[in-house]
Amino acid sequence: MWKTPKEDTRYSWTTHSFGKMREYGISESRIKRIIRFPKRTEEGIVPDTVAVMQPAGTKRYQEIWVMYAVRKPKLRIITAWRYPGKSPERDPIPAEIIEEVRRLL
Repeated sequence: MWKTPKEDTRYSWTTHSFGKMREYGISESRIKRIIRFPKRTEEGIVPDTVAVMQPAGTKRYQEIWVMYAVRKPKLRIITAWRYPGKSPERDPIPAEIIEEVRRLL
């Protein structure tokens, strides 16, 4: 059975993220791990958001992406999705923003 993520001191969740997690079979702990240890970090499509990625699977390569916004003192998880294959690289995040997020975690 699938559990909905609980609000805590670090993370805030949208109902859209609940639906996408259920649709793609991504757990709350997997999303938190992707945010803490991303393989790639880029600017999100929505203004003032960050998109992070970790590869998933070796036989059929895919990537799990999480988009969040930094709303102090929490990170607002907006959405999560699986990308089939390797996605093209876009604009990387500046180092000072990455350091700010690391301090929140």
